[in-house]
Formats: sequence, C-alpha cells, structure tokens
Amino acid sequence: MTYSDYKKVFKQLKNNQVKLKKFIKHNSPKERSCGRATKRCQRCGRIRGHIDKYGINVCRQCFREIATKIGFKKYS
Repeated sequence: MTYSDYKKVFKQLKNNQVKLKKFIKHNSPKERSCGRATKRCQRCGRIRGHIDKYGINVCRQCFREIATKIGFKKYS
C-alpha cells in the first residue's frame, strides 16, 4: 500500500472511529530510519528525485520551477 492510498481510506472511515483506529494501528506505514523514504520534498512531498545538495531539499521537478529564483543559471 502506497502512502497516498493509505491517506485516501481515511475519508471512508471518518464516520466509524473504532474501525479508523484499528486501520491506523495495522496499516500505517512504518517510520523509516534510513533510505530514500526518509527525505521528502519540502514543496510537494514527493520522495523520488530528491536534491539534497547545498541544503536545497526539493525534488527535481520543483527545482526546475524555482531554480532561477534561487540563483541558478541554465547553460546550454
């Protein structure tokens, strides 16, 4: 189960609190101590394509949008 699927079920279980607590207990994604899933994009929350260099902490798609504002130039 992906992270987004886990959050979508909350809408269905919102009315029944007992089932919601049981679902959270057994199906919540575990806390990561290492690996790719520990770092998320600060703008959109995406896990993949993360740029950590220079303390930027955004994904590559968000970096393309804000690169000129930060001060990067495109050479090509």
